[in-house]
Amino acid sequence: MLELLITMLERLGIIVTIALILTRFRFFRDMIYGERLKRQQQYKAILFFGFFGIIGTYTGLAFNTDTLQFNRWASELASDEAIANSRVIGVVLAGLLGGYKVGIGAGIIAGFHRFTLGGFTALACGLASIVAGILAGFFHKKNEHVKLSSAFFIGATAEAVQMLIIIGISRPLEKAVALVEMIGIPMIIANGLGSALFLLIIKNVINEEEKAGAFHAQKTLRIADQTLAYLRKGINHESALAVCKILHKELQAKAVAITNHTEILAHVGLGDDHHRSKSPIQTQITRDVIQHGELVVANDRTIHCREESCPLGAAVIAPLKLRCETIGTLKFYFSSEKEINNLVMELISGLSVLLSNQLEIAEADKAYQLAKEAEIKALQAQISPHFLFNSLNTIVSLVRIEPAKARKLLVSLSHFLRQNLTATTVSVTTLEQELRHVKAYLSIEETRFIDRLEVIYDIDEDALLEKIPPLTLQPIVENAVKHGIKDKEQDCLITITIQKRDAMTMVKVEDNGQGMSKERAEQIGKETLQSETGSGLALYNVNRRLSMMFGEEASLKITSTPGVGTDIHFSIPQTEEVDDGQNNQNINS
Repeated sequence: MLELLITMLERLGIIVTIALILTRFRFFRDMIYGERLKRQQQYKAILFFGFFGIIGTYTGLAFNTDTLQFNRWASELASDEAIANSRVIGVVLAGLLGGYKVGIGAGIIAGFHRFTLGGFTALACGLASIVAGILAGFFHKKNEHVKLSSAFFIGATAEAVQMLIIIGISRPLEKAVALVEMIGIPMIIANGLGSALFLLIIKNVINEEEKAGAFHAQKTLRIADQTLAYLRKGINHESALAVCKILHKELQAKAVAITNHTEILAHVGLGDDHHRSKSPIQTQITRDVIQHGELVVANDRTIHCREESCPLGAAVIAPLKLRCETIGTLKFYFSSEKEINNLVMELISGLSVLLSNQLEIAEADKAYQLAKEAEIKALQAQISPHFLFNSLNTIVSLVRIEPAKARKLLVSLSHFLRQNLTATTVSVTTLEQELRHVKAYLSIEETRFIDRLEVIYDIDEDALLEKIPPLTLQPIVENAVKHGIKDKEQDCLITITIQKRDAMTMVKVEDNGQGMSKERAEQIGKETLQSETGSGLALYNVNRRLSMMFGEEASLKITSTPGVGTDIHFSIPQTEEVDDGQNNQNINS
């Protein structure tokens, strides 16, 4: 009995080999992870595990109940012979991993094959194979991993059930009992251990691959995080050099280089004495990658480096693309082609796509910045030439009779124009600067309105350091002047309020002008309009930039009543409190 157990355990080496082969099959990985198998995958699994059961039969030991001797390999059996085998392992794992359908299918294939070999236990063993598939399928659980202890228990139980079936069906009974006494315990132990060992090997191989994949994914994410800041500036000599240093450190290639269409932008590592930055591309294979946009592997026969003593004997050259067009290459150099395996190829291919995507992001950032500048310029274009001419005419008319006032207006106009010009150079400004801009604008308008316009400022100076997009407040005030009070003969009033409320800073511009309908008030700021009095582009751009910077909560809120006036306000979140020693400058109204 001990000799039989040792022999069967030795033959579990075949199980190990099959387990390693199984890790290459996609349908088997799906079963390991509890995913639902498609019908075609079920057929593959049934065939595979069925043949696995057949192999387990052939690798068994033929046992003669008369002589009590074992033959080393099982083939056709005499009427007084049976087989001590590991057939149950394949059937049990089919049911555990694939469910009762796969288990029964594999059991039918393995059981029918065992029946054809003959012997007085042929029918019992064939039937027991199908029962093993049903039993294992009963313990199959979707979306749950099979435990090693479960595999051992079910494998041993299935073999024990087979022993009972042999005693119950096989005749003569005394031979069946003698057979079970001789092979029962070794087969129960061996097949239980074999099932657990099979599953253990599968899980270890897959887990190691997952760990390797996770390691490379982590490395890729780290590279992405480190390189993004440089590639946001686009691809140039400085950014390419920084990226090459990061890649050379992370991947430990012999050298890393980046090129554009015509020249080497950066080269880090071996060979930098002749692969110099800003020098023309040296190899034809690099030009081919630029032309065709496909990754290639170059060896010492295809690199054709001009330097005969170059230590770089192999390279992986990947394209860098922008909007589907190749704009350069990413090159990893190695001492020989032996260092380039599939894992290295996949990693380099992924990095090529990653860096290309980052260049796309950089291009999108540039487009976004240009769009923002275009919006600012659109707002600047809203400055009516009539406003400038009228302002200058007003100043000219005051030069002789009120020179001091003329000088004050000229200073205000100068500040107003300067603020418009500098708005394109900054992405944010303070409420303090915006309020100065508004005051410069209104000081000119108050003079033009000749005592018809009064401006009230309700300002919380603690709120003036809050940041907002440039040219936010002035277009709102200008809208109140141009469309609100322009036709009002007297008592024109504009109130500008900046106050802190809870965790928000509220900015409001009110006028007592002609107002507008509720429908028009709901349209303004949300879309451009077509009308004789204006397009609403200024307020649309203001609203859009507020929403992009602070969220929809900061968008313009407009309430208006015809003949009464209009209220336009927005709220922005407050930033952290500034130090007590930092004071705002007073803005006198």
